Amino acid sequence: MSSSSQDATCSVEPGNAQDVGIILQILGNTSTPFAVKGGGHASNPGFSSTTGIQISMSRFSGVTYDSESGTATIGTGLIWDDVYRALEPYGVNVVGGRVTGVGVGGFTLGGGYSFLTNQYGLTIDSAQAFEVVLPNGTVVNATASSNPDLFWAVKVGFNNFGIITQFTLKAFPQGEVWGGLIIALGQVEAVKAATANFYANVTDPKAAIITSFNYDLGLIITEVSMFYDGPTPPDGIFDEFLAIPAVDQDISTRSFLSLILSAPSNITYGTRGLFHTVSLQEITPDILDVVANETEFWSSTLALDVPGLFISYDVEPFLSTILSHGSDSAWPPSRTQAILPLNIYFSYWFETSDAQIYQVMQTSSAYITQMAEEQGQEIADIMLYPNYAIYDTTLADMYGDNVAKLQVLHKQYDPDNVMGLCGGWKF
Repeated sequence: MSSSSQDATCSVEPGNAQDVGIILQILGNTSTPFAVKGGGHASNPGFSSTTGIQISMSRFSGVTYDSESGTATIGTGLIWDDVYRALEPYGVNVVGGRVTGVGVGGFTLGGGYSFLTNQYGLTIDSAQAFEVVLPNGTVVNATASSNPDLFWAVKVGFNNFGIITQFTLKAFPQGEVWGGLIIALGQVEAVKAATANFYANVTDPKAAIITSFNYDLGLIITEVSMFYDGPTPPDGIFDEFLAIPAVDQDISTRSFLSLILSAPSNITYGTRGLFHTVSLQEITPDILDVVANETEFWSSTLALDVPGLFISYDVEPFLSTILSHGSDSAWPPSRTQAILPLNIYFSYWFETSDAQIYQVMQTSSAYITQMAEEQGQEIADIMLYPNYAIYDTTLADMYGDNVAKLQVLHKQYDPDNVMGLCGGWKF
């Protein structure tokens, strides 16, 4: 996005972890602002861009599968497309991104909701090890048994404790999948009903959807991404969606990589934009009414004032058990209840709309939260998902009671606050 891009003074491309250590020492000693760019998918201004020194992780591009340990070691300069392509010949997969073009680094260090999350949890829940270059240049391996406090902290700790150069993730068997996208016009009520019924009745962990209520080119458009981890879904799971008249449909049995590549993710490339989020307890007909109405309200309110306006409210139903698959991590601070992140995305053309769209995002998220609470969802204390949260979201609203522990660990691993010279959420 142009709104999150900056022109760096120069860019450096380290080739190994030792290079990264040298770079961090130089930057720390000279107090030079910098940024770390993995896949480049971050949308918040200054999170992976800088006017200082850009550290590009592009040479950390390896994918190694170990059949004995059942793990894949993945460089943080990749996008998930590359990872899935490399693992496909082995018949295995990892828990990763759901659309094409998403970077491995930020996605994983921010948690990682996936089409495989119902089965295996978040991406961080299958993490076995992190190679971390500490701010003093030391290269360490963080696992559950080696540097366990660092292992806990980097799981949704982003870049606060150093630069992560590779992840080791548990790999899972992967065959053909079924799914794709349907796009409909004038079918908002039918899509809402099908989404509510899917959440209420489908308990098969191999099934997943994302329902999007969009505004684009003067039209209200509904999209549903459907996924089943197998060549053919059982009868009844997706029937209600498939019965909706669609203007476009791309559903088939295919490879996992083919499914990911079929999902549009760059339709607003080069424009300005912001993301924000609301954490829900459940997906009900009432909250779907609120979400769909927000799309319609803001499109009619802003269409004449905001050139290039694109709006998307993305509803992500998951099973209530998704947080039971992993161990304690920096986020979420509690695993007693599933967090269903609603993704709010507004895109537009010009910088003159920045302040207006920012205020709209805040107003809309607050309104959805209020309505959900009035409908009986106890979400006041549910943490926001950092990968979707807007840039000035408070640490307390994401990490809750874990903030104090994270701040202590940050002082331990980065006493000179070298990582404070780069952007992102800061402890």
